[in-house]
Amino acid sequence: MAQDYYEVLGVPRTASQEDIQQAYRKLARRHHPDVNKDPEAEERFKDVNEAYSVLADPDTRARYDRFGPDFRQIPEDYDERAAAGAGYGGAGRASAGGGVRFAQGPGGSFQDVDFEDLFGGLFGAGGRGGPRRTVPGADQEAEVELSVEEAYRGGRRAVGLAGPDGRRDYQVTIPRGVRDGQRIRLAGEGGRGSRDAPAGDLYLRVHITPHERYRLDGRDIHVRLPVTPWEAALGATVPLATPGGTAKVTVPPGSSSGRRLRLRGEGMPHPRGTDGDLYAEVRVMVPPHPTDRERELFGELAAASDFDPRSKG
Repeated sequence: MAQDYYEVLGVPRTASQEDIQQAYRKLARRHHPDVNKDPEAEERFKDVNEAYSVLADPDTRARYDRFGPDFRQIPEDYDERAAAGAGYGGAGRASAGGGVRFAQGPGGSFQDVDFEDLFGGLFGAGGRGGPRRTVPGADQEAEVELSVEEAYRGGRRAVGLAGPDGRRDYQVTIPRGVRDGQRIRLAGEGGRGSRDAPAGDLYLRVHITPHERYRLDGRDIHVRLPVTPWEAALGATVPLATPGGTAKVTVPPGSSSGRRLRLRGEGMPHPRGTDGDLYAEVRVMVPPHPTDRERELFGELAAASDFDPRSKG
């Protein structure tokens, strides 16, 4: 059974766009795989992203409110087609039995409506003797998964999709800096039109998969920066792997774990605006198996230093 996107985000159908955004941020932080190690957290994180990608866009949200979970199967120009061909308005969606379920309104009940009664004049007169009409194909939507690195770089990507006519393969141009939830349009690759009518478009909705090292927050990228105790204490310039390549990060003297270092403009690219930033979070690491000499030196430091990290002073 399809999930209700409002229930996924825990907001009412009357929620404002600000309420939806706040709910998304709260749930995304709670269920992000970097934060929540529960085996089900990643799947929950995906559900939250999917719900937000639909409800955050006012136009997409309006179509979802009207047509329900199958709104992607309804042609964008449904009203015009229905008015021209069958004289019916309202919202419809295909059902497994070949009929249509007719929505009374957002969140309302559904009643069965005969397919021929609703679309008979649109797709042809059926047994009524009228002329057959040419109807453009419906737009379709599918999901394409990208890694953070692929979304950062962009470029050509092979995408294979399974459909009713079998598997179809595409060479897709991924825009550099594409965001989670963004749609990529493939003109003429959607549903077939009747007779000689043009096909609809295929929209690939981007889903950026959770990464073991990088966490995205809009166009900003967060990454851990492991350093040695002496690098943290004395300061150092250390290399850091980023989606765009290796960067040099200056660690100020006296840096403790949790300190965030900002690399301006090193986040996700923005083709028509300001690039995001990269935030490197310092993590002080100690040798897991210190040598005798290292233990000796740490012992000398412990004897010479009066530093107490547990002191409130």
